[in-house]
Amino acid sequence: YCVEFRTESLSQHCASETRPYARWMQYLREGHTVCVACQPPAISTDTQRCSGDGHNADGDKILHWEAIGNSQCQGTWKKIRQLEHCSCPLVHSFIFT
Repeated sequence: YCVEFRTESLSQHCASETRPYARWMQYLREGHTVCVACQPPAISTDTQRCSGDGHNADGDKILHWEAIGNSQCQGTWKKIRQLEHCSCPLVHSFIFT
């Protein structure tokens, strides 16, 4: 499954990332909608969910995220909705880890 979030805030460290494999962090923006896929091995075999997916969160709850590969690139987002069938666009598409 996938979860759509609206980015509420992000640290300045995202924009200053220059390593080739992590350059995508420069394109994160406050107010953008991002789509995050829950796939193995991040999915728990017990709950069939990914940690941090905001399962019980309503649209007003602020949730924290952190980019893999640069722990200083972090911020907050709010859950918009969960999609059982992923249709994430290639741009602003991520994977839970």
